[in-house]
Amino acid sequence: MAQAKNHDYHILPPSIWPFIAAVSAFLMLFGATLWMHGKGPWLALIGFAGVLYVMFAWWSDVVSESQVGDHTPVVRIGLRYGFIMFIMSEVMFFAAWFWSFFKHALYPMGPESPGIDGVWPPAGIETFDPWHLPLINTLILLCSGAAATWAHHALVHENNRKDLKNGLLLAVALGVLFTCFQIYEYSHAAFGFAGNIYGANFFMATGFHGFHVFIGTIFLLVCYFRATRGHFTPEKHVGFEAAAWYWHFVDVVWLFLFASIYVWGR
Repeated sequence: MAQAKNHDYHILPPSIWPFIAAVSAFLMLFGATLWMHGKGPWLALIGFAGVLYVMFAWWSDVVSESQVGDHTPVVRIGLRYGFIMFIMSEVMFFAAWFWSFFKHALYPMGPESPGIDGVWPPAGIETFDPWHLPLINTLILLCSGAAATWAHHALVHENNRKDLKNGLLLAVALGVLFTCFQIYEYSHAAFGFAGNIYGANFFMATGFHGFHVFIGTIFLLVCYFRATRGHFTPEKHVGFEAAAWYWHFVDVVWLFLFASIYVWGR
């Protein structure tokens, strides 16, 4: 009884995952550097596999901690704050690409922008028509966000597990469809990544967003599998809440990309 827990905090046991994560990340980045210098991709792939394994194992431990009751209300507040800080870091990450795009669009001259000659987009760049596939992708992503909101409402306000799972499946399916259309659009681009600042900014901004859509789709799919096992309740669903926040963040970023790069930037 003297060692009984009499507080709301979760005291973590010693874990090997931070060490393995650090080593795997180092191997991945160091291996990528060697790969770029013609040394082969194997070290980078080994590090990447290690990072993926740590992500799976570490988050599995977090899910198990939740199931055994370690995630008290105080702990859940901390998890929410941590994820909000992560979202803020993502906001600043995308702010860098928007900054670069607007800088070169508003001031399209300078030593770092050779060949633009005060014209934006640069001469010879054939931009996408925003009112065809980009508009369709916008509607798809917004509908996917609405499906995630439907699933959240079904869980929190109705405890309707059938609608929870259906909403998550619909959100995942629309996320996959968005990714397929984005790949199709890239395959028909009339400009490349290299050789011009417009293409570099376009593919970095929309490409990283596409990567976030891919990650968010996996996030929602994991939530679906957890929902089928009865992991979420109206009171305890931080994992699903984080996935919904992340997905809505991806929606908002795409709206800014569509308005600034596809519409205004052309």
